[in-house]
Amino acid sequence: MRLIVHLVHSMPASRIIVGISGGVDSAVAALDLLERGYAVEGLFMKNWDDPDDPGYCPQDHDLAAAEDVCAHLGIKLHKVEFTAEYWHRVFEHFLAEYEAGRTPNPDILCNSEIKFRAFLEHALGLGGDAIATGHYARVATDGAGGWRLLRGLDPNKDQSYFLHGIDPEALARTLFPLGEYAKDRVRERARAAGLPNHDRPDSTGICFIGERRFSEFLANYLPAQPGPMETPEGRIVGEHNGLMYYTIGQRQGLGIGGGHGTDGRPWYVLAKDIPRNTLMVGQGHDHPWLHADALETEVPHWLATPPGDTLRCSAQVRYRQRPVPCELETAGDGLRVTFDRPVRAITPGQSVVFYDGDHCLGGAIIRRALTADAGVPA
Repeated sequence: MRLIVHLVHSMPASRIIVGISGGVDSAVAALDLLERGYAVEGLFMKNWDDPDDPGYCPQDHDLAAAEDVCAHLGIKLHKVEFTAEYWHRVFEHFLAEYEAGRTPNPDILCNSEIKFRAFLEHALGLGGDAIATGHYARVATDGAGGWRLLRGLDPNKDQSYFLHGIDPEALARTLFPLGEYAKDRVRERARAAGLPNHDRPDSTGICFIGERRFSEFLANYLPAQPGPMETPEGRIVGEHNGLMYYTIGQRQGLGIGGGHGTDGRPWYVLAKDIPRNTLMVGQGHDHPWLHADALETEVPHWLATPPGDTLRCSAQVRYRQRPVPCELETAGDGLRVTFDRPVRAITPGQSVVFYDGDHCLGGAIIRRALTADAGVPA
């Protein structure tokens, strides 16, 4: 683990506070640091209370798993509650974005506001020298006294996309022990060490909220406003349950059957017409409305030194997407990103993240997709 070793050995750090979630990744991160000789303590964060479903408490199971892990490793487990911070810094933004017809990514905001801000501040207050998490990413010096966020070496698990929004200063106090691991190797290490959660499934769902029936969960906070589903040719082919329940490129759950002059190809969400409360749909994975040559962003967040007026790099508009070469240029308070080839299903509210090779430069929330094709909505 060359980059991680270089980072740890170059920091005056001896006491590491590891975010212990109850999952196998954070458990192996703690194990790895213990084996390197560091004084390790765990910290479990409770970030969600559901007043509408008090019987739904997945974090109770997570806490029990975290306690078992720390007992097995022989380390202290601290507990902290960030429910107010999560509500005001993450969940209110999550709801506002859906209400505006966009599709937010709460995992990105959860990292920047909770895991690498509130957690970091609390860990330093406990006397920690640095924090560590089970993310698949790497940190290395830039040779000039700063720090770089790098992709994890396992391309199937790299999580730098979700980490691009954290403060650059946080990188100096953060360790990612799993950055050069493949997931199967993490499972092997957990099993060999006898960790009680070695076969626990990976967590899914909304960050800290967990698996839910999404439409029912969202309806607890936002009123649904049904409306028509319409093709680009102006045909009404169904009714949607509320624009907030759909995202660009979505195929499943549209409920459009035959009887609409269909040609047998599956239906996809093409766009949202917010003023008319209309969901635009069309047939075919490669429908022209699903492809765009460029996009505009909100104010960017940079982990590296902000570029000048233009920059050549690569970008991805979703997790695990293959990066696409592009050119960035300033456009008002945001950026215009022009791709070397069209990109499918660019979604307002999601993030575009920029890379120079494995180096994550930063990113921005997508404001809108752009295309030169006539008849396709901007």
